[in-house]
Order: sequence, then C-alpha cells, then structure tokens
Amino acid sequence: MELSFGTFSLVLFIVAVVFVIKTINVVPQQHAWVVERLGKYHSTLGPGLNIVLPFVDRIAYKHSLKEIPLDVPSQICITKDNTQLQVDGILYFQVTDAMRASYGSSNYIAAITQLAQTTLRSVIGRMELDKTFEERDHINKAIVNAIDESAANWGVKVLRYEIKDLTPPKEILHAMQAQITAEREKRALIAASEGRRQEQINIASGEREAAIARSEGEKQAAINRAQGQAASILAIAEATASALRQTAAAIREPGGSDAVNLKVAEQYVNAFAQLAKTNNSLIIPANLSDVGGLIASAMQVVKSQQKT
Repeated sequence: MELSFGTFSLVLFIVAVVFVIKTINVVPQQHAWVVERLGKYHSTLGPGLNIVLPFVDRIAYKHSLKEIPLDVPSQICITKDNTQLQVDGILYFQVTDAMRASYGSSNYIAAITQLAQTTLRSVIGRMELDKTFEERDHINKAIVNAIDESAANWGVKVLRYEIKDLTPPKEILHAMQAQITAEREKRALIAASEGRRQEQINIASGEREAAIARSEGEKQAAINRAQGQAASILAIAEATASALRQTAAAIREPGGSDAVNLKVAEQYVNAFAQLAKTNNSLIIPANLSDVGGLIASAMQVVKSQQKT
C-alpha cells in the first residue's frame, strides 16, 4: 500500500510539473507566438512571461519579428530590346502581424519569393538593356512597392530589395566592352583636341599681350623722346634769350658799341673765310669795301634795337 501511494505521489508530481511547464511560457524578445484554443486562433503571445491553459491551448506558430534577409534565386529576364539578362537579388522583410503571417498564407516566404521574381521580370521587360544598369534604384523601388501591397495580407512588411548582379550574355558583354573602349578613346581624343585648342588660345593671348606691351613701351619711349626734345628746345631758347639779354646789357655799357662792331667784323671775316674755300677754289668778293658797309648796316640794326 505504501509503494502504491509513493508511485501515485510521483506521478502526481510529474503531472504537476508538466502542467506548470505547459501553463507558463516565456516568449523571447522580438518574437511572437500564436496560440490556438481547441484548434481555433485564440491570442498572440508577446515577449515575456505568458500563461496558457494546458491541453486546451497550444502554441501553433512561432514568428521572429526581426528583419529577415531573403535570397531571391537567380532568373533570366528579357529586356524591352529582346536581350536576355540574368538577375538575382536579396529581399529584406519583417513580420508585423503574427496572426496574418500564420493564417494569411500557407508559406509567406515562398509567396514573397515568387512575387519578387515575377515583378522583377515585369519591370525589366519594360526597360532597355542600358537602362537596367542605370536605373537600379527604380527597379528596387518598383519591386518593393509591388510586393508590399500584396504582402500586407500576409502580415509581412517588405522593407527593401537590392539587385546583387545583372549579368548579360557573353556576346553582349564583349559588345559593351568594345563600346566602353570606343567611348574612352573618343573622350581622350576630345580632351587632346581641347588641350591643343587651349594651347593655341594661350599662345595667341600671350602674343597679343606682348604686342600690347611692346606698343605701350614704344609709345612711352616716343613720349619721353618728345618731352626730351621739347625740354632741349626750351633750354636752348632760354639760353639764347639769356645770352641776348646779356648782350643787350653789355651794349648799353660804355664802349659797348665799339665791342659790337669789332665782334661783327670778326664774325663776318670768319664766315667769309669758311665760304671762300670750296673745292680748293678761293672766292674773292668783287668789292672789298662791302665789308665796311655790312658792318655799318649791322650797327644800324643794333642802334635801332637800343632805341626800342
């Protein structure tokens, strides 16, 4: 009888432990558990300690609320210009409604993957090959918008889509490489011609500036020479005027007239001596008495100047 009671107590203890384990559930952070009661949705358990009825309630689904990366398998897409393009990408999504994620779709991950592939084919089919490389952001946004609208019924939020690789056929790759090489050579030739053009412009500009500088220098030199000549003429005139004033003053002095007569006679004789010698020929005036008449005429001019 004692053994039977001990066995009963052990069984009762085990049942109690199982009951407690089934009753108390600890949900981790960023997780959500869906509880069914008698086969029907009852509630969603959030992070922390939760109590359920054992043998009546059961944890039917467990979802992670973290952001999940989903690798979308590679596929062949046809562009608008009938070029095959192999594309693969990665999709980032997050479960926002655990109940819809449990009952909205039998497999929301497979549904998102298939929808991403079909949307990608549709978007690329409306674009030419060159545009697919230039407008990756447009493709990514179009796929996210298309998937997110349908995924809302599955309790899933599509955050973003990123294209990993766009791989055209080898023939297209070779043609694109040749085109890129041609474009680079074209840009190099244009750059070289622009360099030569700029060089010619710089040379012409330098020559023009040099010519302007030379003309400015010549102009300034001419001005300086003219100013020098004017100053020289002015100095000679002032010296001549000063000499004439001194001569006039000397004439007014006693004996000045006699000195003038003597000076005029000397200059006449000297001038006559210079003019008389031409080509080894001696020129003698016909009337030597003209010397005295010339001196008398000069004296008359001097006297008239004194009176004035």
